[in-house]
This record gives sequence, structure tokens and C-alpha cells, in this order.
Amino acid sequence: MPYWPSVIVPTPAHSGVGAALSYRSEQTLAPGSLVRVPLGQRTVLGIVQDGADNAPANLSEAQTKSVHAVLAGLPPLNVEWLQLVQFAARYYQRSLGEVALGALPAALKDLDEAQWARRLKKHTAQKPPAHEPQTIRRPELSAEQAQVLADLAHAKQPVLLFGATGSGKTEVYLRAAESALQTPGAQVLVMVPEINLTPQLEARFRERFEPLLGPAAVVCLHSGMTPAQRLGSWLSAHMGQARIVLGTRMAVFASLPNLRLIVVDEEHDPSYKSQDGARYSARDLAIYRAQHITNERGLGCPVVLGSATPSIESWHAAEQGRYQRLHMPTRMGGGALPQWRLLDMNHQPKGAVIAPPLLSAMQDRIARGEQCLVLLNRRGYAPVLSCHACDWKSSCPNCSAYRVFHKFDRTLRCHHCGFTERVPRACPDCGNLDIAPVGRGTEQIEEHLNALFADVRRPDGGPVRVARMDADSTRLKGSLQAQLDALHSGEVDVLVGTQMIAKGHDFRRIGLVASINADAALFASDYKAPERLFALLMQAAGRAGRDAAFAAAQGVACEMWVQTWHPTHAVFQVLKTHDYPRFAAEQLAERAAAGMPPLGHQALVRADARTQDAAQAFLNLAAAAADGLPHRSGVTLYPAVPLTIQRVANVERAQLLVESASRSTLQRFLHAWQSTLLHTRSAPQAKGLLRYAVDVDPVSV
Repeated sequence: MPYWPSVIVPTPAHSGVGAALSYRSEQTLAPGSLVRVPLGQRTVLGIVQDGADNAPANLSEAQTKSVHAVLAGLPPLNVEWLQLVQFAARYYQRSLGEVALGALPAALKDLDEAQWARRLKKHTAQKPPAHEPQTIRRPELSAEQAQVLADLAHAKQPVLLFGATGSGKTEVYLRAAESALQTPGAQVLVMVPEINLTPQLEARFRERFEPLLGPAAVVCLHSGMTPAQRLGSWLSAHMGQARIVLGTRMAVFASLPNLRLIVVDEEHDPSYKSQDGARYSARDLAIYRAQHITNERGLGCPVVLGSATPSIESWHAAEQGRYQRLHMPTRMGGGALPQWRLLDMNHQPKGAVIAPPLLSAMQDRIARGEQCLVLLNRRGYAPVLSCHACDWKSSCPNCSAYRVFHKFDRTLRCHHCGFTERVPRACPDCGNLDIAPVGRGTEQIEEHLNALFADVRRPDGGPVRVARMDADSTRLKGSLQAQLDALHSGEVDVLVGTQMIAKGHDFRRIGLVASINADAALFASDYKAPERLFALLMQAAGRAGRDAAFAAAQGVACEMWVQTWHPTHAVFQVLKTHDYPRFAAEQLAERAAAGMPPLGHQALVRADARTQDAAQAFLNLAAAAADGLPHRSGVTLYPAVPLTIQRVANVERAQLLVESASRSTLQRFLHAWQSTLLHTRSAPQAKGLLRYAVDVDPVSV
């Protein structure tokens, strides 16, 4: 007897095709089965959603296409995974197929039947050898860690672990994972915001769990892996061979049939929010996923959100009692938090890049064998090249932005579209030979510090070694780990870098951290700018003094220096006291007065078009056509405006903000508005529209 499965296929939301299509099969297929089905002229990977023994009422047997093949040897995706992608598609206003198929490894979708059979055979042949658990040494827990673990064992809500930098949150994650893995076959998901944080955490987890569970117990999932590596890790997790999955935001969709613990480290980081495709928040989906898992107790699995600077949204949820907040204010070993030094640049020599007091403090640290970090969140040598004779600037021909001057390879490079040219010998407009860099990037600071420290010596008599860590210096495979190893071994005295040096790294010999251009984020138009600046500087400061014994041996407190033209700014005053609760209370009060998240709810509709007029016309037409839709009275639609960088790769970009005091009202309105958006894209005024996307809970406006 034929069977009619409903199959999720990869169709975009604007295609107008339903969430799943009906097919015909000669065998009964369980929900979650992966199949290959015809879609137009192609054969695509699909996921069985459900099925029936009878043909759909509106279709005859002759009108349905047959399933081509079932991916043999692969267990179905479980019901909880299907619930997760269905929720993500519904909440973030995307098609189910786009989310569900996008969550699977690309290699799984690209392999044909013969290739899949070979790949599965190879994977199953790689069974790890029999492993005898070994005894491991665990560090002694502090009283705070022990109390947090005891509270976590009985938690009925998501846990916000508010722990100072260096307080031992990673050990809490390790012990919580060890406890969860006591259940036979149990699995743990641990997420970090960026790829560069995975090697260090992976090393800690492998050191702890490989002696207990074997070398195949820990796998990674992130975009820096090859397609074959990602498929191998996904299969290990899906088949229950991997017990611990470490990954970035994409790992929230990993198939883990026996998930018993989720950890979201540095939960405040905006990198957890995807900016392409389905614009989902991995942190928020992790909470949903944990709450909808059925285990042996019939409850959701524990989820831990860890941070020294929690997101305002998570802090507010804890204040309301929706999350359980656990506090670890003390650094391991009794180490002190860094002392803050606000350096008023109004009183420093004109044109000083590194103020003399800061330079002197760095020299003292180096002389004692300590290391320094210098934070400048701008890579390249200079943001702009300029001609002072005719006012030419190194603008990008494809974007409404400047190309950045990179001195190491003598190029002008657009960081938005990638357009690159050699630096001209003279001004392209007037021929003036005197074109000069404007502003400073990490390359220039590295060069400047090398010159300033040319006559300074390390304790061993050798020259001071300055290194740089940013997206340019770590682009080659293995370069990030090599730079981290050099810093950990003491080869580097001063590390200059972007925000990647400020997050999560456990540097043991840092005595001084300096931010030399923090003011750039003080007066940004985005209401979340103060929150991001506070978190960045607090996290950067947390890299100093992490080894209490080493810091005590130096006899000088670790320090965080901030060069600023506005030392009395409220953000800096709160930072001086490490008082995050006060900062969060002030931010929540401001946002409550303005109806901003988390006290209000937002979505952005972004449009890309050949012209700015077409992009804005589409958005404004769609807003006008929304009158009369359900729940329209409960939302506010603002006029369309260009994005801050309105043109990228010759595509004009505009956005329209939607606000509501009620999350459910906003969701219902957006759902009703989808058909209007789809219809409006074909309006004559919107000719030239390329694409549009709905961004629910945007991280920047």
C-alpha cells in the first residue's frame, strides 16, 4: 500500500510554497527520516514531517511525486529536534524548510546515494577502540563553585551564572557536564560565541573527559571546519557516539538525541545572533530547546547561561524570576579584580597615541616579566587614506564606506564587500604625492609600539616583542593557535588586538590591559551601544590578573587603563567599581522610559534593492498595506530609512522598524503581514527590489 509522507523541503519564505509538500512512498516513513525527493527539476534532501495512509484530499495519486530514496542507516531526527526548527521558523518568520534544511551539514545535502553509502560506511568503520575509564585529577572547588553546582542540581528554571572574570565558571561547566554524563548515553552541548574561543575550551574538555569517555567523546561544530569534518561531527552527535558537542551558534541545531545539559558561555555576546538567512538567536533557542526536552524525569534539561556581563535581556529575566541567578563574585585563588585607570586625554600631549603615563606603566610591567594587552577594535593600518590637497578619500566604489589601508601588503581593502586595490602612488584625482593615513588601526599601533619599545629590554635582556591578533593576522589555518601559544609561553610581551583578544581567553601573565580608543562607541546611535561597550571593556579587563599566585608575586595590582576624552561619562564611572548590577539597573530604567527591549519588542524589515528609492518604496508600501491587518493597532511601524552603511556591493539597503509592547501581538502581526510583504514585492514602485528579510529581536537598530 502506498504511503503519503509530508516532507519539509528547502523553500524560502517568499516563495509562497507551503511548509511541507506531499509525496508518495512505497514504505512507511517515520517523522524525522531524511529522504531525497524531486522538487521542480532538482532532487533535494527533505525531512519527513508526518504522513498518512491515504492520499491528501486535494491530490490524486497521479498528481503526487514519489520519494526517490531514503538515507539508509541514519536514524530519524527526533521529535524534539523537529519542534525546535518549527519554533525557530515560526518565531523568526522564516520558512520551515529554510530553517530545518539549513540546520543540516551541507555535505549531507550534496551527497548522492552512492556517495552517502560510502560516507556512512567510512564513518561506522571508525569505531573507537574499547576504552577503560581512567582516574583524573580535578581541581579543588571553591565554596562559591560548590554552592553553584548544588543549586544547579536542583534548578527548575534556566540558570544565569553571573560570575566575575576568573571566578572559575569553566570548572562549573566541566563539573555540571560530568554530572549530566553519569546518565548512560547522555549528551552535553556547550556553546561559545566565536570560533577563536573553541580551541581553549576544547582542550579543557578533552583533558577532562577523554580519560573518562575515550577520544571520540568530544567533537566540535563551527563554520571553520571543512564540510567533511562538520558532517563527521554531526553524525557522531546524531548517532550518540559523541557525548559532548562544543560549537558556535550553529551548534544549537545539532542533532543530540540524548541531550541532558546545555551551556551557553559568554551568553551576552551579540555573535549568538545570526545576521544572515534565518536571523535566529542561538542563546534564546538554547533556552527553548532545553525547556522542551523530555527526559527520564519528564522535565526539560538544565541550561546554564554564563557571563561576567550578562545581556540586559537575561538580567531582566532573572529580575522577573523567569531565570534563576547564581552569583560567583570572587576570583579563584583570591585574586583581585583589576584596578581601573581613566586617562584623561585632554591633559596629555597633543597627538599622543599612547599617553606617557600608560607607556611608563607598560614599561614597568614588561620589566617585571609581565605581559600587556592593548585593545583597539579596528583592524588595518588606518581606516582611511586621504589627500589633503583635494580632499580625496579612499572610498569604496561599491559601498558607502571607506576602504581601509593595510600597510603589510600595501592594499586598500573594503571590509564590507572585499574590493581590494594596491595603494596608489599619488592621489587619483589631483596627482598629489602626499596622501596620508587618517585614524589608526591595529597594524599602526603595533608598528608604533615597536618603535616606542625599541630601547626597552625584557628581564632576560632581550628586546620587547610586540604581536598583533586580529582577523588579518589569524586568517591562515593554525595561525590563531600559534599566536595563543606564543602568548601563553611568554614569547610575546605586548599583544595588540581587536575585540577577539577580550573574550574568554585564559591568559595567565597579563598584568595590564589598555583600551586606547574606547570613546568611539560612547555616542553611537544604537541604544545598545553602552551595553556593548561596558561588556567589551569589562571582558578585556578580565584578562588581567587571572593567575592569582603570579599576580601576587609581582607585588603590584593588575590594571585596566582606558584612554578617553570623556572620563566623567556614566559608563566609565560604573566600570571603575565593577558594578554591573548598577549599570544594568540604569540601562533598564532608560529602556523602560523609552519602551525599548527587553521592556518592549522589536522587529526590523530590511530590504535590498538596486536603488535606495526602490528599497524604501517597498517598505513604505508594505507598511501602508498593513492597515486593517489583525493586531495592527498594537504595533507601531516607523517610516523606512537607509541603513548606516546604505550601499554594500552596489546593493542599496533600507530598513523599517516595527515595535510593540507585547511580544505575542508583534508575532501575530508579523505572521499576518507575511502575505502582504510577498504581494508588495511585485508592486511597480518596488521594481529593482532584490530581497527582503524580517529580523525579529534585532541586536542593533
